[in-house]
Amino acid sequence: MQLHPHTGSPARTRDSLGRRFRHRAGRLAGAAAALALAVGLGPLSGPGAHAAGNPFERGPAPTTSSIEAVRGPYAVSQTSVSSLSVTGFGGGTIYYPTSTSDGTFGAVAISPGYTAYESSIAWLGPRLASQGFVVFTIDTLTTLDQPDSRGRQLLAALDHLTQRSSVRGRVDASRLGVMGHSMGGGGSLEAAKSRPALQAAIPLTPWNLDKTWPEVTTPTLVFGADGDSIAPVSSHSEPFYSSLSSSLDRGYLELNSATHFTPNSSNTTIAKYSISWLKRFIDNDTRYEQFLCPLPRPSLTIEEYRGNCPHGS
Repeated sequence: MQLHPHTGSPARTRDSLGRRFRHRAGRLAGAAAALALAVGLGPLSGPGAHAAGNPFERGPAPTTSSIEAVRGPYAVSQTSVSSLSVTGFGGGTIYYPTSTSDGTFGAVAISPGYTAYESSIAWLGPRLASQGFVVFTIDTLTTLDQPDSRGRQLLAALDHLTQRSSVRGRVDASRLGVMGHSMGGGGSLEAAKSRPALQAAIPLTPWNLDKTWPEVTTPTLVFGADGDSIAPVSSHSEPFYSSLSSSLDRGYLELNSATHFTPNSSNTTIAKYSISWLKRFIDNDTRYEQFLCPLPRPSLTIEEYRGNCPHGS
């Protein structure tokens, strides 16, 4: 091989070029690492901010004011679902974050109570969705459906939401929950019993003839009302909560100066702790643990709160 006088051997030339390449690559890698560190340490803000450590985390770091607000950080859109286009439940309204930049969201289906329509629990739709959930408030097949039927209908609504709805691409089918009022609350317990894969259940002043729920393995937050004369806490919410396994992440919040129908209108205490429960267990977002642990203390709106702390899920 003919060598040019100043190039030296081929091996030496390759070594020299390699050192220069590695030096330049190292500087670029260092700059990239510094940028990543700066981004990682920077303040999280806006709906799209979430930590790489938890891929389900959505939205900025929560504060008491942010979860008590009537609307959260996400703009919300909605779409109506006709009863004629579904099977197994009575249709309803889907509320969802308008943004598509954060990927998929956890979802929750909500049932009304005996003789009631979707409109009775509609306030929860935009309020929860604006915090980063897809929310399906439903009508039941008839207003007289019992809790076991409402439980099946909640599951049918979730199946429609994740498999056939126009927003199914926005929903993470592995992160689902149920809520309901009165017989719909009893239905949420039925749904959790039937489908252990659910991540959260929130019965609101629930009614059910079945008083024991040791089979439920879904983290469950039961809301009772101290003035409930239709589903008194002594024969409904309290035994429901007490029958849940002591090893389960569970909570019982008894609303102060409240009635059976308190969940039918906008309520900051219901919203605050529902958001915290759904975030903690559907999104596995431990930033919300601060609102659930230490256990909330009695206040103007809370008669009592029972539960395990810290949570294990």
